[in-house]
Amino acid sequence: MRQFIEYDIIRYTATVFRYLVIEGITPMRKIYIKEEVCIGCGLCEVYCQLQHSSVRDLIKTFKKRLPRPLPRVRVETKGNVSFSVRCRNCDEPACAYACLTGAITRNPETRMITVDEEKCIGCCTCMMVCPLGAIKQDKEHKKMLKCDFCHGEEIPACVANCPNEALFCLELDDALTDVKMRIPSPVSQAV
Repeated sequence: MRQFIEYDIIRYTATVFRYLVIEGITPMRKIYIKEEVCIGCGLCEVYCQLQHSSVRDLIKTFKKRLPRPLPRVRVETKGNVSFSVRCRNCDEPACAYACLTGAITRNPETRMITVDEEKCIGCCTCMMVCPLGAIKQDKEHKKMLKCDFCHGEEIPACVANCPNEALFCLELDDALTDVKMRIPSPVSQAV
């Protein structure tokens, strides 16, 4: 029954996404985690580093290239609960408001929070105000890093390589509540 409901939720999300595209609304990507199946293996961090490496070879990235690229995601573990932490593209982005140089902004097309590396001075102000601790400093380049949802990729590397499928990516929009009223909920249909 649970697998059926999860399939329906994914199908429902795809329907909502198609509706948003037809209406000309740009949806925003978000990565969610199913904490109950995350085992804290850290592969999301590994594949994030690989994705942001100058070479896309696992051995070269970790054994032959120095310095290694930093992951833009981290795994938090406490007892038997673990989950992946990354930028959530907050509706009210404290990092963007705190940025001294204006390097952190919301992209008007994708609605994602982005860091302009040319403007960033690595002052860590954004890191101090981020409620999730999702921003880190690249000390070598003196720039701030955050999850960029593997810009240009259809599926972020962490999601594509999670062995337990604990991570999943959805495209959402502020108009989602309006869309829910027009499209019947799969959960209500499954009951």
